[in-house]
Amino acid sequence: MALASRLLSRSTRQLCAGQVVLRSEHAVPVRSFAKEAAAPTTLKGDQVLKDIFYEVKNKLETAIGVLRKEKITIEPEDPAAVSEYAKVMKTVRQKANLLSESEIIKFNIEVETHEIPDARTYLLKLKEMRVKRGLIDSQGIEDLQMAALDKVEKELKKPLLRNDKKGIALLTAEFDKINQKLGIRKEELPKYEEQLELKIAKAQLEELKKDALEAMETQKKREEFKDEEMPTVKSLDIRNFI
Repeated sequence: MALASRLLSRSTRQLCAGQVVLRSEHAVPVRSFAKEAAAPTTLKGDQVLKDIFYEVKNKLETAIGVLRKEKITIEPEDPAAVSEYAKVMKTVRQKANLLSESEIIKFNIEVETHEIPDARTYLLKLKEMRVKRGLIDSQGIEDLQMAALDKVEKELKKPLLRNDKKGIALLTAEFDKINQKLGIRKEELPKYEEQLELKIAKAQLEELKKDALEAMETQKKREEFKDEEMPTVKSLDIRNFI
């Protein structure tokens, strides 16, 4: 029971991690991608906290409702298990009206960079955020972008500011050349987003597996479980304990 509780806790934390309660009355007004953005209202003190509590509570209950029905196989080495886990998490997000990982990243970028005036600091912040999330720049895109920025700033003979429309247009053209060289096409963005979701799903399954193994090792040390054989991680079914 303790093992299942620990795994369920990990699953629900992963669902809610990074989910900001993006109500218009107390959020930074940059969520241009929001669905059905609410009109501003004046709420203060206890009412705001109460609304936040019930919103999170409802999302969590919806998420657990889906997890009661969907089987999660904790086997990050199996592409099929990773794909199925990503599918379950997508179902949870849709039913609980949660943001996808790419939407969370986009929102966080807008929040953390909206006051940055120059392009160089902006790109460095993006790199910092990528590293913190454990995402790998396998194609060396950041170095290519920095080289493009160096070229543009050399042409402009000054640092590039984000409100410099002419300069940003030059930089965008250079980025388009990089994308073309790497075979990155705007029309294939949904495919790239799906690939990102799968990478994140695998990382989350690895965390679940790690927690499961740690919990089983702890349980084996207890006297009453000393002679019991622990199950394999992939045979665990969290639904049996919800």
